[in-house]
Amino acid sequence: MLTLEEALARVLAKVERLPAERVSLEAAYGRVLAEDVVSPRSIPPWDNSAMDGFAVRAADLAELPVELAVLETIPAGGVPSRAVAPGTCARIMTGAPMPEGADAVVMIEHTSAWEAEGPAGVVTIRGGAHVGQHVRPRGDDVREGQVVLRAGQVLTPPAVGTLSSMGLPSVAVVQRPLVAVLSTGDEVVEAGWPLGPGQIYSSNTHTLLGMVREAGGLGLHCGVAPDDAEGLRAALARCRRADLVLSTGGVSVGDFDQVKGVLADEGALDFWKVAIKPGKPLAFGSFGGRPFFGLPGNPVSCAVNFLQFVRPYLRKMMGLSRLYLPVVSARLTAAVRKKPGRAHLVRVRLGLGPEGFTCAPTGSQSSGVLGSMVAADGLALLPRESAGAAAGSRVRVQVLHLEWLHGEAPALWADAAAPVAPPADGGGGADCC
Repeated sequence: MLTLEEALARVLAKVERLPAERVSLEAAYGRVLAEDVVSPRSIPPWDNSAMDGFAVRAADLAELPVELAVLETIPAGGVPSRAVAPGTCARIMTGAPMPEGADAVVMIEHTSAWEAEGPAGVVTIRGGAHVGQHVRPRGDDVREGQVVLRAGQVLTPPAVGTLSSMGLPSVAVVQRPLVAVLSTGDEVVEAGWPLGPGQIYSSNTHTLLGMVREAGGLGLHCGVAPDDAEGLRAALARCRRADLVLSTGGVSVGDFDQVKGVLADEGALDFWKVAIKPGKPLAFGSFGGRPFFGLPGNPVSCAVNFLQFVRPYLRKMMGLSRLYLPVVSARLTAAVRKKPGRAHLVRVRLGLGPEGFTCAPTGSQSSGVLGSMVAADGLALLPRESAGAAAGSRVRVQVLHLEWLHGEAPALWADAAAPVAPPADGGGGADCC
C-alpha cells in the first residue's frame, strides 16, 4: 500500500498543464498567468509631482524665505508650457508632469499665499527642498521592458491594476479545469428528492463541487450513478467533456463497488489504496483519456482525499507553483492515539496562545461524521509509524482556513514569533496538500 508521500508523487507526475486563454481584465481576478508579462512602457511615463505645491529649482532655495515668480499652473492631465529658470517656479498638482528645469517640489503648506498666476505672479517659499524632493521619477514603479508579472502567479487586485496601468486590456491566463463530479450508490439520493427505504441524501457531491470551486476549478454536476457496471459506464459517459473526473463511493471491497472494475476495463488504474486514515480506499487512473480520481464514499474520507491529492493536482493543472495548503506547528491540548501503519489526519480546531498555535481534536474522528470537518480549522498529521501524540506535544497542522481567528488578527500580528513551518521536504511530503 502506498504511503501518502508516494501516492502524491505519482499523482503529480501525471499532471499536464491546461492550455491558455485570453480574458479581459474584468475577468482576470483570481486567474493564473499563463506567461510572463513584460511592460510596454514605463510607469510613470514621466517625472511627476507627488504633492500639490510648487515645482522649483532646489538651488534657488539656499536661503529662506525666498520669493519666486510663478510661471503657470500645471494641473494633473496638463502639460508644462514653460521651463523653470532661476528665480522662477510653477504651481503644480499631484500627478502632473514636472516642467523642464525644475528638480524638486515644495508642498503648498511650506509656502505663503501667492498672487494670481502670470508674469507678475509670485510666491514666498518658506521651506527648503533637496533635489528629487516630492518628485516621482519616470519608471519609478515599472520600467519599459521589465518583467512585471511571472507565469504561474495568481492575479490579485493590485496585479490586475498593474496590468491596467500598463494599458493592457486583456491577459493570457491558464484555463480553469472543468471537473466532473459523480456520486455512486443505489442508496444515494440528491437533496430535494424523496428518500426510499435504506436511502440517504448525498453530501459528497456538493462538498466536492465547493472544494473544486475553492481550488480555482469549475464544477460539473453529473448526478448519481447506480451500483451496477452498465449504469456506471453510462453515468461516466456524461463526464467525458471534463478535464478531470471525480467519482465518490464504490471504490472499496464490497460486492457492489464497481468503480475499480469499470476503470480497469475502460481506462487505466494507476493505484488503489493509500496508507492514510481517513481515506484509505482511493483509486487513481484515467477514464476516456481523462485523469480520474475514485474517492471514498464516507464524507470525511472523500473531503480529506480531495485536499491531499485532488487539490494539488488541480493547482498544478493551472500552472500554479504553490500547490499545497499552509502548514503550522501547533501544540496538542489533548492526547491522540492511533495504531502504527497508516498516517492519521486528525481534524482539529486551532487556537493561538502565548507560545504560538494550539490545536484540539474536533470530537469524533469517524469518517462518517461530516460535522467534524465543519468544525475543523486544520488537519493534524500523525506519522504512519507513530502510536499517537501526547498532550502538550507539537504536531504539524495543515491549515484549512483562518476563520478560527474570529477577529483576533491583532494578536496574531503582535506575536511575530508564532511558528509557521513550510513543508520540510519542499513539496510532496505528508504535510503537503
